[in-house]
Amino acid sequence: MPSKQKAELTHFNADGQVHMVDVGDKAITHRIAIARGQINMLPETLAKIKAGDHKKGDVLTISRIAAIMAAKKTAEIIPLCHPIMLTRVNVEFEIDEANSAVLCEATTHTRERTGIEMEALMAVNAGLLTIYDMCKAVDRGMEINGVHILKKAGGQSGDWEREL
Repeated sequence: MPSKQKAELTHFNADGQVHMVDVGDKAITHRIAIARGQINMLPETLAKIKAGDHKKGDVLTISRIAAIMAAKKTAEIIPLCHPIMLTRVNVEFEIDEANSAVLCEATTHTRERTGIEMEALMAVNAGLLTIYDMCKAVDRGMEINGVHILKKAGGQSGDWEREL
């Protein structure tokens, strides 16, 4: 469910040219973002992940490391993202047998002048993509979906939480 746009797009200047937003005058605050997403797969693929006996290694541990690494590299991949110092990245996976899926939730923290939502989203996407990469030999039909920001706290715009 898309959210309602409440402000103007900030990555365009008065002349309509793309620019990196100036955050130099903003206050440094503690900021947190939580993102979620999932990857659906065949029950047999989920069973291999759950058993931890995949020939490439422990799928969820490797995916957790990939997610953390991706959060740290966000500004190198998203062109107008500010490089920020992460103070914490936590990535959790949950097996959802009823829907034959693995859910990923990433929580990112910083003390900075700008938000941290992109780092949380990058972590979730990289974690889920790594699951796909490790399991594609047995299940090319896996589907990544529902990646979204669940909550953000801190900063000039204040706290926000997705309405479910």
